[in-house]
Amino acid sequence: MEKLNIGGKPIGAGEPPYIVAEIGANHNGDMKLCQRLIEAAKDSGADAVKFQSWSKESLISRAEYARNTRYVSHDKKAPSLEEAVEQYQLTPRQHRDVAAYCHELRIDFFSSCFSPDEVDLLESLDVPAYMIASMDVNHLPLLEYVAKTAKPIILSTGLATLGEIETALSVLQRAGSGPVLLLHCVSLYPSPPEIVHLNNIGTLQRAFGLPVGYSDHTIGSAIPLAAIALGACMIEKHFTLDKKLDGWDHAVSADPAELRLIVEGGRDVFAALGSTVRTVSEAQLEKRKAFRRRMVARRSIAKGEVLRPQDVDFKRPGTGIGPDEISYVAGRVLTRDIEAEQELEWTDFI
Repeated sequence: MEKLNIGGKPIGAGEPPYIVAEIGANHNGDMKLCQRLIEAAKDSGADAVKFQSWSKESLISRAEYARNTRYVSHDKKAPSLEEAVEQYQLTPRQHRDVAAYCHELRIDFFSSCFSPDEVDLLESLDVPAYMIASMDVNHLPLLEYVAKTAKPIILSTGLATLGEIETALSVLQRAGSGPVLLLHCVSLYPSPPEIVHLNNIGTLQRAFGLPVGYSDHTIGSAIPLAAIALGACMIEKHFTLDKKLDGWDHAVSADPAELRLIVEGGRDVFAALGSTVRTVSEAQLEKRKAFRRRMVARRSIAKGEVLRPQDVDFKRPGTGIGPDEISYVAGRVLTRDIEAEQELEWTDFI
């Protein structure tokens, strides 16, 4: 199974989970807030911050703006869809500023791309990888265009059937893409735990033989940690400084404390997974000596007597004849007198 490499970090089976703080549009068009989000993600231990590269022209049709569909708030005082998209988009100049700031802080920067123009913009910033949003699994022309960069691609699979994922992968591979990582995803905000189906991580691994991560839209940190335990090699989680901020995704995002818990807890979970080979460590072998049991006499036994099972008991420490070895000494003759509670040795028998 081929691994990805982003910012010099290998991502895939056997590697620590790569944690992506999805800032997306949570900067709300405020570049000072954007910088604070990047700083907080870095301080929380995230490996990368991810944005969304779309514009008012590339994302939504004029007809949809005219209908004024509302994604989050239905309050008539809230910004119209067009106003919100215009506010939350990142201009090319802002893209350059964000990329430079991430480089300064030494945190990986990449973005979801939504049109060829935005792919070109991100390519000019030398992003290490591309994200394809769930909504674009069937946008085959865009997939082909991204693939031609030959960069690693992270394909989010929310909204998609296995057949659609298979078609998307065929297009990417034929167009010469770099390594591909699939993200199991449920594109509902928030996602109730009962519809997340984390076992799909294994399904995707078996179906396509690719590294699989998890893009989380549940509330809290428990589900991403469970995903890591099931083999997710990347976790993407929306990130905010304040869940009460206005905007599309703040309410379902992790705050810095939750992100830090995912980062630190995720590394502990990965370390705890260990090996599939059953072994007993040197430390446990040493502890066995103190906590297992050895043979002791229930009563005084005279030299020359034949030892019977009812003559012995087993008590700590475990440094002598063990309970599983009684068959080797029962029926044998004692070579010395043994007092009650005395520990028996192999040399006490003929």
